[in-house]
Amino acid sequence: MSAQDSVLIPPPHIAAIAPYQAGKPIEELAREFGLDPSGIVKLASNENPLGMPESARRAISEAIAGLGRYPDPAGFDLKKALSERYGVPQNWLTLGNGSNDILELVASALLEPGSSVVYSQFAFVVYRLATQARGAEHIVVPAKDHGHDLPAMLAAIQDNTRLVFIANPNNPTGTYLSNDSIESFLASVAERHGSRVTVVLDEAYNEFLEPELRVDSVGLVKRYPNLLVSRSFSKAYGLAGLRVGFGVAQPVLTDLLNRVRQPFNVNSLAQAAAIAALGDTAFLKESFEVNRAGKVQLQSAFEKLGLTYLPSFSNFVLVKVGDAAQVNLELLKRGVIVRPVKGDGLPEWLRVSIGLPQENQKFIEALTAIMEQLAA
Repeated sequence: MSAQDSVLIPPPHIAAIAPYQAGKPIEELAREFGLDPSGIVKLASNENPLGMPESARRAISEAIAGLGRYPDPAGFDLKKALSERYGVPQNWLTLGNGSNDILELVASALLEPGSSVVYSQFAFVVYRLATQARGAEHIVVPAKDHGHDLPAMLAAIQDNTRLVFIANPNNPTGTYLSNDSIESFLASVAERHGSRVTVVLDEAYNEFLEPELRVDSVGLVKRYPNLLVSRSFSKAYGLAGLRVGFGVAQPVLTDLLNRVRQPFNVNSLAQAAAIAALGDTAFLKESFEVNRAGKVQLQSAFEKLGLTYLPSFSNFVLVKVGDAAQVNLELLKRGVIVRPVKGDGLPEWLRVSIGLPQENQKFIEALTAIMEQLAA
């Protein structure tokens, strides 16, 4: 064997993947700029600023004694709680290591080289990564007002299309699609393509919507066997570090997902915490109220600064600051972490997660000083 023969040669579609770039950790920023970690504000990863609910902490404490055993691979107790909450049989539910895992599972189950996926410009980066990792073709539909153009996405579906990803609300733009528009899209897909094309409705930020705006997505699952709804415990429920999400679909889809799902993909502590958080309506209400007030606080500040922003239906706001790379650097120097979205095709914008009132205020004061400095 020659030296050339021994060189690792990955499949081209894998080599072409740009690894996911997570938000900068507080500890890393503290080391980089010599800052006190306790004074750093992180508004980069759309986490719940209230942290983990106390109910979940208690559940974890009780579950620790069982960590010498593997977790329940079927997640019976968590599925039972979800089944009761959403009114679907347990075999309509798939548990994931975060909702990201659900997106990867459906891609693994349905995609292969030669197939294609339809998703929107400025949509969640994982749609692109999941498609690329399976060697499938990307059909990226230009955004409309920074959100999904559903008629154009419908027209973009090809004979080889197997998946359509829709995020509602959308990340990173915070835009929203109504129940009527989604239902019309699903009806058109069913009429033209039957169940050959699976639609994934990614609702990771659903709980931050005003109640009257929430799509009856579970009702739609009952009507459309080609629909998979993905939800997360990482955002409103405050369990980002535990990584637990779930999918709702009819058994024909959940059966396929379970064929590719790792046997113990949701750990014991995550399952216990999720059950507790699901029943903690007081915490969920507080999370919603804190987010609603913080959204007003940030958007009002952007208006005073004369900055363009996208009205948000989520727990973050996308704001146009011009030289986003420079503004981001100056924010980091001041101990404020936000999310540049150049990689999403939005080089002049920053995505700012909604934090506690004092965290939002520190960001606002820092941004105000930076914008004044750049204007001088």
